[in-house]
Amino acid sequence: MTRTSAPHGWANRTAWLRRKLRASEAAFIVLSVVVGAVAGLSSVLLGTLARAVQSWAFALPDDARLSAAPALSPAILVMLPIGGAVLVAFNWLVRARRRRLVDAVEANALHGGRMSSIDSLVIAGQTALSNGFGASVGLEAGYAQLGGAGASVAARWLGLRRSDFRTLVGAGAGAAIAAAFGAPLAGAFYAFEIVIGAYTPAAIAPVVAAALTGVFVAQLFGARPYLIDVATRAPIETHHYLLYATLGVICAGAGIALMRVIALAEQGTRRLPLPDALRPILGGALLIPIALISPQVLSAGHGALHADLAVGVPLTFVATILLAKALASIVSLGFGYRGGLFFASLFMGTLVGHLFAGVLATAGWVVLDLRDAAMVGMAALAVAVIGGPMTMAMLVLEATHDFALTGAVLAAALVSSSLVRETFGYSFSTWRLHLRGETIKSARDVGWTRMLTAGKMMRRDARATPADTSVAEFRRRFPLGATSRVVLTDAEDRYAGIVQTPAAYAEALDTKAAVGELAINRDAALAPDMDIQAVMKRFDASGADELAVLDADRRVLGLLSETFVRRRYAEELEKAQRDLFGER
Repeated sequence: MTRTSAPHGWANRTAWLRRKLRASEAAFIVLSVVVGAVAGLSSVLLGTLARAVQSWAFALPDDARLSAAPALSPAILVMLPIGGAVLVAFNWLVRARRRRLVDAVEANALHGGRMSSIDSLVIAGQTALSNGFGASVGLEAGYAQLGGAGASVAARWLGLRRSDFRTLVGAGAGAAIAAAFGAPLAGAFYAFEIVIGAYTPAAIAPVVAAALTGVFVAQLFGARPYLIDVATRAPIETHHYLLYATLGVICAGAGIALMRVIALAEQGTRRLPLPDALRPILGGALLIPIALISPQVLSAGHGALHADLAVGVPLTFVATILLAKALASIVSLGFGYRGGLFFASLFMGTLVGHLFAGVLATAGWVVLDLRDAAMVGMAALAVAVIGGPMTMAMLVLEATHDFALTGAVLAAALVSSSLVRETFGYSFSTWRLHLRGETIKSARDVGWTRMLTAGKMMRRDARATPADTSVAEFRRRFPLGATSRVVLTDAEDRYAGIVQTPAAYAEALDTKAAVGELAINRDAALAPDMDIQAVMKRFDASGADELAVLDADRRVLGLLSETFVRRRYAEELEKAQRDLFGER
C-alpha cells in the first residue's frame, strides 16, 4: 500500500502547489525567490568555469583577467585555435542534439517561455569554452540561458499559466544577469526590457525578488559587485546633455554597423570551402594577429575596461583597441564561437565615449570628463546592440553610484535606442533570429498568434458539393435559408470555389447549367498551418467573408469565416491584456 500511495501523495502535493501558485501572488513570489537563488548560483558556477579555463589556457595568475594581461607571446596565443578545436570537439560530442537551440528571448516571444534544459546546458558549455579560450565573446548570454532554463523547468513541472511561465523565465534570466554584475536593478530591467518585452505590473514583485535573491546568493559564494570609480569627475552641465545625445547618435550608428557586419561575416564564412564544424579553429587562428596588438581584444573585456579607465591612454591607442576589439568580435562570432555582445558592447562603448571626449578636447571645443563620456558611451552602444535603455542606465547607476551621471546616460541611451528602432528595428539577438526567417523584434509574446492556425479554427462540417451539379439540383439540396455558402469540388475531389446560396436563386438563371459557373474565390483559400495573422491578411486581400481550408492536394478540410477569426483574435488580445495587468 505504501508503494502505491506514495506516487499519489506526491501528485496530490504537486497539484496543491500548482493551485496555490495560480491563486496566490505571494506563493508565486516565493517561487521566484527560489528561481533567483538557482540563477545566482548558476552564474557563479559558469563564471568560475570560464575563468578557470582562462587561467589554465593562458597561464594567468589568480584573479587576473585575460583582457588586462600584459602582452602575450605567440606561443601562448596558440591556445586560441586550440580552443577552437576544443569547441569543435564539444560540438561533436553533443551532435545528437541537432535541433535549433532556443534562447530566453525567442522562448518567451514564440514558445510561451518553454526552454530545453539540455539545450541550455549545451549553450552554456559552448559559451564557457568560447570565452575561456579567449574568443571575443561575453558570458552574459550563458548566464541568462541558465537562469531562464531553470525557471522554465520549474514552470513546466508546476504547470503554470502561459503568462506566469513567461514571467518566471524573465525573472530567472534577469536574476542571472543581476548576479553576474551585482546589480539587482539592472537585472530586473533586463528581465522586463529584454526577456519579457514589457513592463508588466504583475511581474514587478516576482522579477525584483528574483533579482535581489540572485545577487545575494552570488555574493554569498564570493562574487563581487561590478563597481567603477568615477568619484573625481567634473560636474555635468546642461549643455553637456546635448553633446551626450550626439554621442548616442554615434553609438546607434556604430551598433547597427557592428551587427550588420557580424551577420555578413557569419554568412560569408559559411560559404568557405571548409566543413562548418571546423570554422572555430580557423577563427581562433585569425584572432592571433589581432591579439598581438593587445590582449585587451580577448574575452569579454572586463579587465581592459577597468585598466583603460584607471590609466590615461593616448587617443591613437584607444582608436586602435576599438577597431581591434570590433574585428575580434566579428571574427569570433562570424566563425562559430558561442556567446554574445553584451559586455563587448559595454567595453567598446567606453572606447567610443573616450574618443568622443578626446576629439572634442583636442579640437578645443568643449571639455567633457573622459570617465563620464566613457560611461555614457558604454551605455549608449550597449543599448544599440542589446536594447534596454533602462537596463543600461541602472547598470551605470549601480556600478558608479552617481545619480547625476545616470541622467546623462539615460539621455544618450534613449536617443540611441530610438534611432536603432527607427532605422534598424532589431537588437543583436532578434537580428540573428530575423536572419533565420523569424519576424520578432522583441520578446513580446506573439507565440499565441502562431498557435491559432487555420486548421485549429476551421469548421469541419463543410459539405462539399460537385461543381458540375445543376442549378436545379443545387436548389433542391440547399433551400434558401439552409446555408449561406456551399463549397464546390471538381471531378477529382479538389477545391473548385464557393457558391453563395442566394446567387443560385437569381432570376434568369439556366437551371440546367452547372452551379460551378457561379463559384467565387476559386484561387483564394487557406492552408491549415497558416497562423491567425496570415489568415486575416488573406481575408483582407481576397475580400471574402468565408474561405476554404485546403491541404497540399487542394482537398477541402474545412471552412473558416472572417467574423469568427476576428472575434477569436479579439478574445486572445483581451486575454493578453488581462495577463499584462495581472488579472487572474
